[in-house]
Order: sequence, then C-alpha cells, then structure tokens
Amino acid sequence: MEEARRARQPFLRRLAASFRAAPQSAHSVTKNKGRQRPLSRLTKSFAVFSTAALIACAPAAAQDELHAGTTINMARATWDTGWFQGEIYKQMLEELGYTVDGPTTLDNPPFYLAVAQGDVDFWVDGSFPLHNNYRPTFEGKAEIVGAVAKGGALEGYLVDKASVEEFGIKTLEDFKRPEVQKAFDRDGDGKADLVACPPGWGCEVTIEHHLDAYGLRDYVNPIKASYPASMADAVAAYEAGEPILFYTWTPNWTVNELVPGEDVMWIQVPRVDLPEAQAELADAAVVSGIEGCVAEPCVLGFPVNDIVPVANSQFLDDNPAAARLFELASIPLADIFAQNAKMNAGAGSPDDIRQQAADWIAENRSVVDSWLEEARAAAN
Repeated sequence: MEEARRARQPFLRRLAASFRAAPQSAHSVTKNKGRQRPLSRLTKSFAVFSTAALIACAPAAAQDELHAGTTINMARATWDTGWFQGEIYKQMLEELGYTVDGPTTLDNPPFYLAVAQGDVDFWVDGSFPLHNNYRPTFEGKAEIVGAVAKGGALEGYLVDKASVEEFGIKTLEDFKRPEVQKAFDRDGDGKADLVACPPGWGCEVTIEHHLDAYGLRDYVNPIKASYPASMADAVAAYEAGEPILFYTWTPNWTVNELVPGEDVMWIQVPRVDLPEAQAELADAAVVSGIEGCVAEPCVLGFPVNDIVPVANSQFLDDNPAAARLFELASIPLADIFAQNAKMNAGAGSPDDIRQQAADWIAENRSVVDSWLEEARAAAN
C-alpha cells in the first residue's frame, strides 16, 4: 500500500506544478511499521491492554509521540484569504505530533480529484454550497468534516456608493442601461467591466450562469484575470473617482478596503437563478440584515456558504486525532477579516502568516488546548 502511495507522487507533483503550486513537495502519509517477533496469544493480549493503559495515562507530550513518523499531505486554495486559517490548522496538527507537508497550492478541480484519490489528505478551503458541483468528484472517497466558519460567508456583487446614488443602481439589470454601461466601461469595448473570478474557481461557475440567466452577455464584460491584481486595479480606480463593479466574498480583504455602506454597496440580482448543483438553495441566496445592501432583505444571488475542511475518508479513518480536531476547531470570521486586512497592508509573506497563526493560537490557547485534548483522546 505504501509503495502505491509513493507511486502516485509524480502525478501530484505534475498536478501541483500545472496549477502554480507552492514550491513545497507533496508526500503521501507514511507510518513507521517496524518488524515484531511473534507473541503468544496471551502475551499479545497483555501487550494490547498495557499499551492502551499507558496511552490513557500518558501526558500530552507522550501521546503526541504516537503520531511521530506520520506525515500529512496538506493542500490549500489559490486564494490567499484562506492561507491564515490553513496555517492555524497546520500548526495545531503539528502540536499533535504530525509532520505536515506543504501546503501545496491547488485550484478547485485538481484538489477535489487529488483528495478523492488520496494524493493529498485535506484542505480547509471548502466553500459549500458554492463547491457543490465538485461533489460527484469526491463523494464516497473524501468528505466534509467540521467547519472553519459556519455560515456568514457571503458572496455577491458590489458597486461604488457614488455610482449607486448617481445612477439609481439596484440590480444587475441596471447594467443594461446605456448610460450605466458607458460609465463602467473602462476598456472601451462598450460593456460594463465586472471584476469576476478566474477560471477554475467555484464562483466563476455561478457568475457565468448569471450572465446567461439574466441576459447580460451583451452588456457586461467579466474580467477573469488574477483576482488580487484585478481588485487592486479596481481599488485604484475607485480612489481615482471612477465607477467600479466587482464580485467578492467574505471573509476577504476587499470589504475592509472598500467598506459596504460607506465606500460600496451590495447590489441585487434581478431574481434568484442558480446553477443546477445549487438550485435547491435558492432561499439561502436571499439574506436579511446585510450592512450596506441596497435593499432589505438582500437578493444576493449566491447562497451563504460554510467554510469547511474537506479530507480523504481513509485518512480520517487512519487518523482519528486529526479527524476529531477538524470536527472541533473553528475560527471567528472577525479574526479572519483582521488577518486579511494585515495581509493586504503588506504583512502577507509566508513568515508573516506563520507568525499570525502562532499568535492566534497563543491568544486562544485555552480553547485550542481543549480541542487538542479531545483529539488526543480520540486517538485512544
């Protein structure tokens, strides 16, 4: 079995390189399997009982040695707003004694294929129901476990507040009006420019669906280049007094830089119309109490998402401590917002993110210790 796992490594390295993976290599889970001399049935039973008793009574440091020699192969998404959360989970797993390799940076399609095949073990960047269209790829071989942030992860379209007021913009339908198209046309093609999502992102599927469902192809130009670069350009345009239209999600640095209700406004879709994989969630695409929306309730057109770990099922079975940690751990959205703002202000290097994660763990030491204690107990 271990030879089979090692044999898959060239595939993962090619996969990661194809999608601009981080430079870290990606190794499969390995375990020490020393040879044992034959024991009598009575001796075996005594050994099992004694080992269990020792584990139950052992201090945390000793229990963490149970996972020494076990390497977890971690992935992360291409959007950097989730890297802080991933680093927190990585450091907690290391406190349990695991060696965590990576994270390898992957787009959605290769990740869900790789986690189903066991070529990576997990990431904490699942966004559901947005990623529902990937379920046929991974279900039965990988699964959602726990939640980094339950609910509150919004998605939608925003327009600078000045343009909302000047043109009376309420929904995407308003971008069919010639004067609105002209005001938001920054490249001279006659269409309003929309900062959209790069190919391969889950949000791209929904935005593309919206463009067809609302008949916007002739009126709106979706910009699918690098999202951080496109949003940096939009922020610069806003600061220059130009109209902007963009898609975003929360938690994200964009809503710290361009604050809904002050700088920008959430606008609505003409009606809820979702891709087939999300169709049953139409009610969740209408949300009440959103600060800075043009209407109450707000017809965002995207269901509210949970941010969740997705892990290989066999990995979870083999590693009950990691599985229990995933079930228990969570990170407040406010803390994610705060870190994203620091990252956008320049503190986004790998060393910065590692330190920010370590600081978060230190500031939340008591609750983290409670999670780790239950995770160790699960390993028994």
